[in-house]
Amino acid sequence: MKYVIFIWICVYVNCCFGQQSIKGYVLDLRNNQPIYAASITVENSFQHVQTTTDGLFYLDDISKGDHILKISKEGYQTLRLPVVVTGEENIDLGEIFLEVDLVELQQENNITLSDTDFTDDVDTDFSSGSLQATRDIFTTRAAFDFSQSFFKIKGYDAKYGDVLINGIRMNRVFNGRPQWSNFGGINDILRNQEDFYGLEATPYNFGGVLGTSYINTDPSKFRPGMRISASSSNKSYRGRFMATYSSGLKNSGLSYSISASRRWGNEGFVDGTLYDAFSVFGAVGYQLKNKHNFYVSAFYTPNRRGKSAAITEEVFELVGRHYNPYWGMQNGVIRNSRIRKIEEPIFMFNYEFSGMKLQANLAAAYQFGKYSSSRLGYYNAASPNPDYYRYLPSFYINNPLGANFENANLARDGFVNNPQVHWGNLYNANSEENKSASYLLYDDTTDEQILSFNGNASYTFTDYFKLDGGFQYANSESQNYGQLTDLLGATFHEDIDPFSETKNDVNGSVHKIEGDKIGYHYDMNTIRYEGFLQVNFQWERLAFFGSIRSSNTSYQRNGLFLNERFPITSLGKSEKLSFSNISYKGGITYTLNNRHRFSVLGTRTNMAPTLQNSFVNARENNKVVESLKSEEITSATLSYYLNLPQITMRLTGFYTTFSNGTDINYFYVDAGVGSDFVQEVVIDIEKRHLGGELGFTYQATTEIKLSAVASYGDYRFTDNADVQINFDTVGAENELINLIGTLDLGEATLKDYKLSVGPQKAFSVGVDYRSQHYWWVGATANYLADNYVDISAIKRTQSFLQNPEGGSFPNATPEAVEKLLVQERLTPVYLLNLTGGKSWLIGKKYLSVFASVNNLFDVSYRTGGYEQSRNANFEQAFNDVQRGAPQFGNKYWYGYGRTYFLNFAISF
Repeated sequence: MKYVIFIWICVYVNCCFGQQSIKGYVLDLRNNQPIYAASITVENSFQHVQTTTDGLFYLDDISKGDHILKISKEGYQTLRLPVVVTGEENIDLGEIFLEVDLVELQQENNITLSDTDFTDDVDTDFSSGSLQATRDIFTTRAAFDFSQSFFKIKGYDAKYGDVLINGIRMNRVFNGRPQWSNFGGINDILRNQEDFYGLEATPYNFGGVLGTSYINTDPSKFRPGMRISASSSNKSYRGRFMATYSSGLKNSGLSYSISASRRWGNEGFVDGTLYDAFSVFGAVGYQLKNKHNFYVSAFYTPNRRGKSAAITEEVFELVGRHYNPYWGMQNGVIRNSRIRKIEEPIFMFNYEFSGMKLQANLAAAYQFGKYSSSRLGYYNAASPNPDYYRYLPSFYINNPLGANFENANLARDGFVNNPQVHWGNLYNANSEENKSASYLLYDDTTDEQILSFNGNASYTFTDYFKLDGGFQYANSESQNYGQLTDLLGATFHEDIDPFSETKNDVNGSVHKIEGDKIGYHYDMNTIRYEGFLQVNFQWERLAFFGSIRSSNTSYQRNGLFLNERFPITSLGKSEKLSFSNISYKGGITYTLNNRHRFSVLGTRTNMAPTLQNSFVNARENNKVVESLKSEEITSATLSYYLNLPQITMRLTGFYTTFSNGTDINYFYVDAGVGSDFVQEVVIDIEKRHLGGELGFTYQATTEIKLSAVASYGDYRFTDNADVQINFDTVGAENELINLIGTLDLGEATLKDYKLSVGPQKAFSVGVDYRSQHYWWVGATANYLADNYVDISAIKRTQSFLQNPEGGSFPNATPEAVEKLLVQERLTPVYLLNLTGGKSWLIGKKYLSVFASVNNLFDVSYRTGGYEQSRNANFEQAFNDVQRGAPQFGNKYWYGYGRTYFLNFAISF
């Protein structure tokens, strides 16, 4: 033991006598102004400081040897500066200039949020990337190029990544995904962002397998001055105006920032998809003695967006990729029946402590408001959906009594000439006096209040050992109900289930008017808390971290409507679901030298099932998914990093398994088990994600940069899953189902089917030309392949082969079944994207113009799709495809054609 102590004393003495301090000033190259809060890090150690208001930084006790100082600040190019410490005298680096990051100027107003709530209600979230691209070329390309085709990094769902604002987790309680619309339109404010990719260690939380994005809205950190921008696009919105002012840190310690924006458009690239959004942000901070920092921030981003839907190939052939069945003209104005509205202001308070050893943050947040999504309801009347299968030519071609081509041609002409919602006809159908509404418009509404607390701290014991830890707590109280918003000319609505003729609200009035709650009404309480602890060790070339998290999530439903179909389970509180989990994560990084670095990261993570997949049909009853378990995730990555003067590269291999997964789907089914509106519950889902990523850049000249990016994946089910069907029991045809309400269909043969998670292979090459006169152009050529439609689980159970009349289907040979159930792989797509821009410095004013064109050649392509489950027995499905015009064929989403984005900005 004494020899160990002697060695440590020698090391300590050597370090003390070989240590020096380093200081310098960080300035803006274009105007010589000091840069406040620039980050100065000594690579391969935990030494880190920030510049003061006059741009000064001071690093103390730097050990003898060769070091790399990493100097970074949002909006500027990162600088890596070699420094040799001789141990003889302190080092004064003098003035260090950072150059404005033209890459950020190219991207700053072209951010594509990962938000697909404007599509139909099927699970199809876009790329699970962050609010803006990082400096990593792979994630940048994934966010801005690959996302055009529903690409997901590593094939992961967005719920496996955490988005933190000032430490508060912003992932939505319902499905675990970030709800980007809650902070859309305040792009200028969200730029102070740190991204921790994949399984990397983060000091703020344990993190998900997709990583963590940490956004800081401290007003003292924002670049001081005014910024005004105006944009035009033909993608989601048509116009945008944004203005932001930040004071910077005053001598008094005060700082503040305000921002506002407006985005609008009667429709985007897809017909009838209106966009109407406002955003406001405000923050005030006070800093005391450079150690204590208090700030409050608030943002309110009310928005309305028109949804669009997936369509069959038949509909696409008739009316094209712009088609959207949800809208129609009313009095000369576009009216979309599916409008998503969000009004959820957020208030936050933060306290930060910055000491020599200790960094700490305490945060509290309160979020409240309303999330709603409208839809047309119809009762004892024909479907108002213009692309309803009975209105299309295939209905007459596939008639069991024989094809009727005359009626098929009439249906074709009628649909092509008038393919939208007939609002006038709906009002006419409701015009009869003393008759309940045949058609109405209602909102699926959630009123939610969320109270959140967070605390995290980092303590640096030495330059080589650091400890991180923290906790999170969130309590969500939501009220969920259908709200009648428009009777469409009728005087009342009779709140009765059309399938079973039973009351939805036994204790309330059957007759409902506008503003009343209809269909369902229940409360949901969710409580989630977690704590994590992380150790970090870094000594010369070797770095290690290990992290552990303990978490608990609980759900409880409280039914407020007594539903006649579920007299026992609809009213009152459900059992309380509680999931306690322990998760582990760790990694080792070895730095061969400043050019070559290797890392191995791994995790064993347990996640509670989402609220979305915990209750079978929360709108109507308290029934919980049987055998519900936490999801288990095992993941490992191996990475190699190359950093040469002209070349940077990251090569990563990854392997991830997901087990105990659950998925719930809702649809109308015609099958051997009966015909009804059902809830399909798929449990014990096993998946595997295997693949690799490459990001490569080559600075060919001072003006030309070449890049290449590749993602190669194999994402598939690794085992079969169990399927249960839940019926509205009163309306079910099967007596057994009437008694138990649930039918266990047994195993679905899902093993080795591919996951529908976007392209599993993506490749891109790019070239950028950057002039010394501050203008640039760039082009990327992208290839996206191996994109599969989502399969129907019920079609892969034994019930699919069950003949309702007894026995088996005579033509259901193994070859015929295999051919019918082959999973569709979408056609690969090539996309060419262009960007360009110019910036000027006139006096103290920055002016910039940026333009981009995506899908230059206007390629028509499918971004995703799913099998319909209505024909859930072999004979129906087989007959449906025989004539080449299936009524219930796969439905697809189509990518945007040629789109543009144009932005002008001025900063002063």
